[in-house]
Amino acid sequence: MKKKIFSILVVLVMVFSLVACGNATVSTSGSAEEGGQKAETFELALVTDLGTIDDKSFNQGAWEGLTKYAKEKGISYKYYQPQEAGTNAYIKTIQLAIEGGAKLVVCPGYLFEEPVYEVQERYPDVRFILLDGEPHNADYSSYKTGNNVMAILYQEDQAGFLAGYAAVKDGNTNLGFMGGMAVPAVVRFGFGYLQGIDAAAKELGVNCNVMYNYTGGFAATPEAQNMAASWYANGTEVIFGCGGAVGNSVMSAAESKNKQENSFVAKVIGVDVDQYSESDTVITSAMKQLANSVYTGINAFYNGNFPGGTTTTFNVKNDGVGAAMEHAKFNTFSQADYDKVYTDLLDGKYTISNSTENTNPNEALTNLTNTNVTYVE
Repeated sequence: MKKKIFSILVVLVMVFSLVACGNATVSTSGSAEEGGQKAETFELALVTDLGTIDDKSFNQGAWEGLTKYAKEKGISYKYYQPQEAGTNAYIKTIQLAIEGGAKLVVCPGYLFEEPVYEVQERYPDVRFILLDGEPHNADYSSYKTGNNVMAILYQEDQAGFLAGYAAVKDGNTNLGFMGGMAVPAVVRFGFGYLQGIDAAAKELGVNCNVMYNYTGGFAATPEAQNMAASWYANGTEVIFGCGGAVGNSVMSAAESKNKQENSFVAKVIGVDVDQYSESDTVITSAMKQLANSVYTGINAFYNGNFPGGTTTTFNVKNDGVGAAMEHAKFNTFSQADYDKVYTDLLDGKYTISNSTENTNPNEALTNLTNTNVTYVE
């Protein structure tokens, strides 16, 4: 009888074990420990948007900064990916990271502004790094950055300036800007780009023509590709694709033009990260140094000087923005040329307007002297 009861208990234990395994949630993670062993908890966490950690954008840049610090210091780390879009899904994923032991959670992008607004008071002992945004409620009527939140913004106008300046110095005088939605970040990229073009044109004693448009969204569309194709057909040499997958539409148009001409006549400037691997047409990218800013924020946390409750702006002064040079495809514009204009910008030689109240460049930028802008509404 005892043997029979024991056998039944063994079977029940096996059944419950199988059920528990079947309900387990498996997620990709990384650990700073050697030998393939994972820590029971993960101190550093990244919550992605619906993209992946190799999206060549915000997720990837944030992940690179987080993993660099974690590996250098031997700290456990993990990323969590929501299964659907929306504030509630992002909040649940953040909670999952905290339940997994996260002391600091990195949230990459403006889509996390509302989720961080909601969780910052629920978890006062957890630190949050919010990239490219500031916490606010659903209807934007209330903005609040808790003492446990480091909100990070970037001076996109400086990155755009550097890219536009380099493109003109390399010999291009017919350029284009195709942005996504006319949100402040996109507008700053575009206005900085125009001012960089004009600065270089003045120094060279030439005049530049720029086609300028906001597509109204961040998706790759046939309409965006067709518009870019028409610009290239009418003589535009390089287009700054600034707005998520809008850049992919520009790249596709450039690739088609180059294949048709059997020549490298249509070029692209990428955005946010170095997008050289996205297309052979990319000559440089106007970048936010995402990895640097995440690394800086995590380092501040562990050094006891986490800048919570305020917004930290990353620019040329703290290596927060720039134009990609490592894989650049310029004809004559060199690293030395880039270092000089970067230093000049750092020293205040150039004054860049970054107001975004008026999104029409012809109305907002009245100081352009060597640049004619055709605004396509």
